[in-house]
Amino acid sequence: MIKHKKGTVLLVLGALGVVYGDIGTSPLYALGAAFNIKNHHLLPNSNNVFGIISLILWSIFLVVTVKYVSFIMKADNEGEGGIMALVALVKRHIGTKRLRFGLILIGVIGVSLFYGDGIITPAISVMSAVEGLRVVAPNMAPLVIPIVIILLTVLFFIQKFGTAVVGKLFGPVMLVWFLTIASGGIYQIYHYPSSLIALSPITALHFIGSSPIAAFISMTAVVLAITGVEALYADLGHFGISPIRRAWFFIVFPSLVLCYVGQGALIINGNSGTNDLLIKLFPSQFQFPVLILSAVATIIASQAVISGIFSLTRQAIQLDFLPKMKIKHTSYSEIGQIYLPLINLLMYIAVIFLVIVFGSSTRLANAYGIAVSGTIAIDTILFISVIQYIFKDALLYYMASLLIFIPIDFIFVSSNLQKVLEGGIYPLLIGLITFTIIRTWTNGERIMAQKRDDMEETFESFMGYIRATKQRIERTNGSAIYLTEFTDNVPIALQNNTRQFQVMPKNLVIVSIKTSSHAHIPPIKRALVDDLGYNDGISHINLYYGYKDQINLPQTLKSIMNLSPELKFNPNKSIYYVSLDKPVISKSHNMSKWRKSLYLFMAQNELSDSDFYHLPIDRTEEFTTLISL
Repeated sequence: MIKHKKGTVLLVLGALGVVYGDIGTSPLYALGAAFNIKNHHLLPNSNNVFGIISLILWSIFLVVTVKYVSFIMKADNEGEGGIMALVALVKRHIGTKRLRFGLILIGVIGVSLFYGDGIITPAISVMSAVEGLRVVAPNMAPLVIPIVIILLTVLFFIQKFGTAVVGKLFGPVMLVWFLTIASGGIYQIYHYPSSLIALSPITALHFIGSSPIAAFISMTAVVLAITGVEALYADLGHFGISPIRRAWFFIVFPSLVLCYVGQGALIINGNSGTNDLLIKLFPSQFQFPVLILSAVATIIASQAVISGIFSLTRQAIQLDFLPKMKIKHTSYSEIGQIYLPLINLLMYIAVIFLVIVFGSSTRLANAYGIAVSGTIAIDTILFISVIQYIFKDALLYYMASLLIFIPIDFIFVSSNLQKVLEGGIYPLLIGLITFTIIRTWTNGERIMAQKRDDMEETFESFMGYIRATKQRIERTNGSAIYLTEFTDNVPIALQNNTRQFQVMPKNLVIVSIKTSSHAHIPPIKRALVDDLGYNDGISHINLYYGYKDQINLPQTLKSIMNLSPELKFNPNKSIYYVSLDKPVISKSHNMSKWRKSLYLFMAQNELSDSDFYHLPIDRTEEFTTLISL
C-alpha cells in the first residue's frame, strides 16, 4: 500500500511537469491580453476586471474540469489520449466510408492546428516570462528579445541530448511554481478581499449583460487561460487518468484560481496597470526570484509542448499521415523520449521567426487563441462521433456536448475569427501548410499503393508459379526476408528475383507490416503466421503494430521465433530485401502538378524502410521500382 501511494505521488508530480506546464504558465499573459486587445481598449475598472476574471475561471471550470477531465479523458484508446487517439477511434468504429473520411479530414485539420499551437507556445511563454525584466530591471528592457532568442536556442539545441535527466526536476519545479503563484494570489487577495466576487458566476453574467460586445471580444483573451488543455488528454497514456485528475483538483486548479483572483485584486487595489501582472503580485524583494522561476517554468512548458509535437509526429508517421522521418530515442528506459531532427529544426525556425516578427507577448497573444479554440472544437466533434461506440450511457455525453461543449467552442472560435488579420493568420498558415503536406502525402501514397497493387501478384498466383516451375528454380543456402505493406501481395523485389533469375533461398519469409488503429499491440498478439508452403520453405508473417509502438523489425522477428516453431529462419543471419517505390511524374490527372512535385520531394527525402525498421546495414538489399504518379 505504501509503494502504491508513493507511485501515485510520483505520477502526480510527473503530471505537473509534463501535463500542466502550458496551462500553468498562462497567468503570465492571459489576463493582461484582455486589456490590450487591438482597437478595443477596456478600462481596468472593477466591473471589467472581475467580470473577465470570472469568465476566465468559469471557462477553466467548464472546459478543463468538466469537458476534458470529467468527459473527454474517458474516451481513451486503450489508455492513450489526444487527437490522434480520437482519429484512430474514428477509423476503427465509423463504418460509413464518407462519414469516416470526413471525420478523419476534420481530425487532420485539428492535428494541423495543434502544430500551429505548438509553435506559438514556446514563443509566447518564454517571452512573457522574460518581459518581467521590465519590472525588475527596467534598464534591461531592450535585452528582452535577445535573451528570449538565446533561451529558445538553447532549449531546441539540447533536444538531441534528451531530457531524461533534467526531466526528473520538472515535476518538483512546477510544484514550486504552482505554490508560488497561489501564494502571490493569496497575498493580493488578503489586501483586497472583495476580489473574491470573481468566483461567482453571477459576476460573469453581469459583465456579459452590461457589456455584451466587450465580453464577446474578451473571449479572445479568455481562451488563453485554457491553452495546453489538449495536453491533459494527449498525455493520458503516460500518467493515467487518476494522477492527472488529482494534480488538477488538488494543485493546479486551486493555484490558478487564487492567482487570477489575486491579479484582479492587484489591478484594482494597486494601480499597477495590466502588464506583467504575475511578477507584480509579489513584493519587490521577491520579484527577481519569481522572474527566474517563471523563466524556468516557461522553459519546462515549452519542453513539454516540443515533446508533444515529437510524439504527435511519430503517431502521424505510423498512421501514414506523414512520410517516414529519422526518429532518435534519447532514453533507454523511457520509450516516449524521442527526438526528430527535422521537426526540431523547423519548429526552431518558426518560433524564432514569431519572436522577431511580433516582438512582445501581448502582440503574440493575438495569434494564439485561434489555434487553441480550433483544436478544442475539433476534439469535441471527434468525441461526439465516437460516443455511442465507447459509452453505455451515451445520452449523458450527448447532452453535455450539445448543451455545454458545442456552445462554448462556438463562442471561442467565432470570437477569435476577428484576430485573423491581427496575427491569427500565422497559426492558420502553419495549419494550412501542415494540412497540405498531410493531404498531399496521403493522396500520393494512396495512388502509389493502387499502382503497386496492380503490379504485384497475389500469394496464390505466386505459389502456383513456384510449384509449377519447382524443378527450374535454384534454391540457394540461407534465409531471406522480404518486406511489404500488403497482406495479400508478393513484394515486387521477390517477384522479380524469382521470375527473372529463377533463384530463391531455401528459407523465404514474406513479412507484411501494418499499423493498427489501436494505440498498442501486445507483443504476444503482434504476429500472425500464414502457411504459404512450409514444405517449400516459404512462410508469411503479418506483423501488427500500434500507432504508438516502437518498430524494430529484427527484434520483433527474434521474439516470435519461439512462438512459431514452424518458422525455419534466423533473423540475425537472414538477408533483408526491401522494395523501394520511386514515383515518376506523369501526365495523368490524379493529382495537380504542384502537388505531384511536393509529393515527389517528400518521397525523395523520406527515411528509407531500412532505417525506419532498424534493419542491419550489412544484411539489407534495396530494390527500386519506378511507378508513374
